[in-house]
Amino acid sequence: MLIDSHCHLDFPELAADEAGILARARTAGVRGMLTIGTRLDRFAAVRGIAERHANVWCSVGVHPHEAAEEGQSVPDRLIAEAAHPRVVGIGETGLDYFYEHSPREAQRDSFRAHIAASRATGLPLIVHTRDADDETAQTLEEEHARGAFPGLIHCFSSGPEVAARALALGLSISISGIVTFKSAEQLRGIVRDVPLDRLLIETDAPYLAPVPRRGKTNEPAFVSHTAAKVAELKGVSVERLADATADNFFRLFSKTDRSQCA
Repeated sequence: MLIDSHCHLDFPELAADEAGILARARTAGVRGMLTIGTRLDRFAAVRGIAERHANVWCSVGVHPHEAAEEGQSVPDRLIAEAAHPRVVGIGETGLDYFYEHSPREAQRDSFRAHIAASRATGLPLIVHTRDADDETAQTLEEEHARGAFPGLIHCFSSGPEVAARALALGLSISISGIVTFKSAEQLRGIVRDVPLDRLLIETDAPYLAPVPRRGKTNEPAFVSHTAAKVAELKGVSVERLADATADNFFRLFSKTDRSQCA
């Protein structure tokens, strides 16, 4: 069983062919998906997808790009939305200093509010970090000292220090199609070192299609290519990798129901 632990089924590139996307995923062995919230004003559409399909769950959150308009200074709205039975995670949230679509202070405030929501609900925090690795890790460490929370670094593309600091906090690492890119040798080294019981796989669809689909619109079915590369790096069969990462997904996102992926 393959699980796509991070995709954006509400984005226009995928929403226009919802039935086809899910059918091709099933054909590829992808039995479950987590579709991610990035804006609260679009959350109803994200939640609606999860309500329509038993093997699709969703998260609620505000992407750091959207923090200027929708960033949360307190966790209350996130906590309220997380009460819905199809909401199984908080985020994605974090810091992105590469594009800086939102002011850094707004990103910081919203990140901490999401962490508070994760701590209050017990739902995993889904962390995005780009060009802000040290501050992201420091924020997670500071907040963890105030009270533990579950979570993962999604679409991991940072260095070994960030991986080590995240793992030390009990967080997991989610690997996207970037691991198949020619330029990603450092990431492949990190994947070899991360314990198998702390790895998840994802597409981040419609972005970052893995080799041999690079340049195409990414979709959950393509997580099979990422699984094959991660299995090669870990020295295990694809079946073993799929089972392990599915187990890790259901353990981390404990509000999900594995039986709905039959």
